[in-house]
Amino acid sequence: MDEMLVLTRILLVGFISSLLVPSGLACGPGRGIGKRRHPKKLTPLAYKQFIPNVAEKTLGASGRYEGKITRNSERFKELTPNYNPDIIFKDEENTGADRLMTQRCKDKLNALAISVMNQWPGVKLRVTEGWDEDGHHSEESLHYEGRAVDITTSDRDRSKYGMLARLAVEAGFDWVYYESKAHIHCSVKAENSVAAKSGGCFPASATVTLESGVTKSVKDLSPGDKVLAVDGQGMLVFSDFLMFIDKQERVKKWFYVIETSEPQQSIRLTAAHLLFVSQNQVNGTRSFKSTFASNIKPGDQVYVVDKRVMDLKGVKVKKAYLEEDLGAYAPVTAHGTVIIDGVLASCYAVIEEHRWAHMAFAPLRFGFDLFSFLFPKDYSSSYSTYSQVEGIHWYSQILYQIGTWVLDNDSIHPLGMTAKSN
Repeated sequence: MDEMLVLTRILLVGFISSLLVPSGLACGPGRGIGKRRHPKKLTPLAYKQFIPNVAEKTLGASGRYEGKITRNSERFKELTPNYNPDIIFKDEENTGADRLMTQRCKDKLNALAISVMNQWPGVKLRVTEGWDEDGHHSEESLHYEGRAVDITTSDRDRSKYGMLARLAVEAGFDWVYYESKAHIHCSVKAENSVAAKSGGCFPASATVTLESGVTKSVKDLSPGDKVLAVDGQGMLVFSDFLMFIDKQERVKKWFYVIETSEPQQSIRLTAAHLLFVSQNQVNGTRSFKSTFASNIKPGDQVYVVDKRVMDLKGVKVKKAYLEEDLGAYAPVTAHGTVIIDGVLASCYAVIEEHRWAHMAFAPLRFGFDLFSFLFPKDYSSSYSTYSQVEGIHWYSQILYQIGTWVLDNDSIHPLGMTAKSN
């Protein structure tokens, strides 16, 4: 039995690269499988450009303003000083305020400092504005929370600032803005709202609908269950539950709560998980577009199940916000979709194109089919148990690594995929 599992695993990995890479990327010149990866070509940001291309204080960027931090407030302990010798702090107030920032901001700034020195030997990163305790910025500025910095290079060469902004994006800042010809503005998410351990999953409290009509908690799914999903034509079907590609029973995570209007439904999923939104219909045909949960905003249209006619219905999102919940489960069905708490979602995460993700998981589906055919009596007890270990599944980790090689950054969620959470 163990030998069969190992053989199957090897066969699955062999299929991955050809299925993950879109045909346009697989042809023509370029690096092949196994060749050394060439350094990524970086493109400077244009003046007034910001990345991601959404407002700073939205879920898809650095998130909402949470209130000003003062030296006398309880939240002042959230700030930590940055004494990195490779960073020059202007500190025009002479109070050390510019050195104070959240840990996330400090981590990204330190990473950027290394990139700056590598890009321009002899040049250092310079911070002109950090935490603001004097009210010099606009109302609800993230500078008041130590979540934003304004930066230049130490030589103040403005011709470098477009590339400096790009390096800040690569360093992991949640929002970067070529705000002024004199500086770059960068900000990060609040510590408690990140989802740096996000992956892509649903909380333990999420429910699915079985073929029998009863609901079941997603955490209790087992091989042999058929759950309500949607096929490639947008029709409701009952699809085989195959496995969990992420399963963490005791972890607490921050989930995006997407609430709809009429009918009132809500779904909880992590930032990098894919949800389907409606596009304009053509000749009466539904048009689905997959997008990250962190990109969903009020007014977008998602799909819910209309129980009266057992069909999908497009409804508008009423609000989207963050909420902490227990457990993290990412079920995979044969069709790659699942109805969670009455809302249509993808089974996949991290890579924004659902179709590519579903193709990439074809070897895994083939492996399940092959194993169940060759060893029907052992399928549920052995193969499925082996596949449903705690944490992120090895297959997903391999796919993510290959994805970072062949896909552009815009296709991969900025939070990426982390290893097993604590």
